[in-house]
Amino acid sequence: MTSDEMKKRTQSFALNIIYLVESLPKNKAADVIGRQLLRCGTSVGANYRAACRAKSRADFISKMGIVEEEADESIYWLDLLTNANIISVEKIDTLKREADQLVAITVSSINTARKNLKK
Repeated sequence: MTSDEMKKRTQSFALNIIYLVESLPKNKAADVIGRQLLRCGTSVGANYRAACRAKSRADFISKMGIVEEEADESIYWLDLLTNANIISVEKIDTLKREADQLVAITVSSINTARKNLKK
């Protein structure tokens, strides 16, 4: 996957997070969880863009670590929405799968960069 494809994919993920959060019920729990999900879900793409502008391989690895953390945190908040019966599993299934894939892609990129760093 090229960096441009990943930039588009992470931006699409952010937009879908925004749409989901906007559709949540208007209550205190959904508001708090939605705010957290909005922050981490939209930061995946922003941090990926920052990683693409890294000044060194070590800087890239560090920034990609943030991408991994934010994507994984998104999974946590998505799970919490369903576990708290705020939203159905079906409504977040696609987003959760995408977050899982973004974590896997990011981990793979980090591992590759670490191997190349040692060479």
